[in-house]
Amino acid sequence: MADRQQTPPTPLGLYDKSRRERVTAIEVVAAALSAGWLVLAAVFFLFMDSEALIGGAGGAAWFIVVMLAVFMPVAMIWVAATAARSSRVMREESQRLQVAIDAMRHAYITQSQNRNAVSEPSVSKKLEEIAAAQRKTETALATFSSTRHALAPPQAPKQIEAAPPQGDAQVALPLGTPAEDMRPPLASSDFIRALNFPETAEDKEGFAALRRALKDRPTAQLIQAAQDVLTLMSHDGIYMDDLRPDLARPEVWRRFAAGERGRSIAQLGGIRDRSSLALTAARMKSDPIFRDAVHHFLRIFDRMISAFTETATDSDLTELSNTRTSRAFMLLGRVTGTFD
Repeated sequence: MADRQQTPPTPLGLYDKSRRERVTAIEVVAAALSAGWLVLAAVFFLFMDSEALIGGAGGAAWFIVVMLAVFMPVAMIWVAATAARSSRVMREESQRLQVAIDAMRHAYITQSQNRNAVSEPSVSKKLEEIAAAQRKTETALATFSSTRHALAPPQAPKQIEAAPPQGDAQVALPLGTPAEDMRPPLASSDFIRALNFPETAEDKEGFAALRRALKDRPTAQLIQAAQDVLTLMSHDGIYMDDLRPDLARPEVWRRFAAGERGRSIAQLGGIRDRSSLALTAARMKSDPIFRDAVHHFLRIFDRMISAFTETATDSDLTELSNTRTSRAFMLLGRVTGTFD
């Protein structure tokens, strides 16, 4: 990419031989001390009486004394200089290694941000298409409802007269029935397909199931809550398609719907991806908006599963557990401690 930051080349430490080794202050000091000691030794042995020093032991003893007195201190000086130079080189290499590690960390963060920037538009595009389809469906329904009421013939007053009440009995008025109660119940297949969201922009069956599910108010609320948490998690690079959960048995879902909590329904937390769990837990602690969206989603999912298990078969529960919405519930349920 054109706007990607160019990081400077990292020093290679001991393997960087492009520069010649220079004489440092350590070598200068060692050479000065050696020269000074040699001068002092020469003055000492030239002006002192060798017979008095060695007690007449002979030329061999005098030679050994001279060698030890002259060259042993010089050797110790250069040993100390070598140790000091090695310590200096090790400190420099430690600094270069730290610079290399910082450069690698910076490159990794830059690549992660670029990858998220590339993958996020596709998710946003998919969610925008879903929202556009929802708005289109609501507009069509409103137009159809207005046209139907405009074309309906006026009814005679006698057709809407109610029978006189008998005793304390309440008479149901047809005109007061909400439109939601007049619709047929949502099919389980459409409900499950809608919770998994359309696979691609060309997934006509998925969009058709989603439009039918959005007509059901409780299902529409769950879909909206799931869309919110999925969008927020995508900002951290967490996508439900990348997760491979361990699916729980249908009876475990039924126990959860009946109100059981804790270890008895721990199999529902089938998400084992450590990075996704860690990123989600950190986001829960630091982002109050994400935390509120998660709790809202979990409450609506809890109500949904309680109502769904009343009529769902075991195969329906198995298919439901493999949807994107259920995977989000497994991940967020583990993070919030629902299955502990």
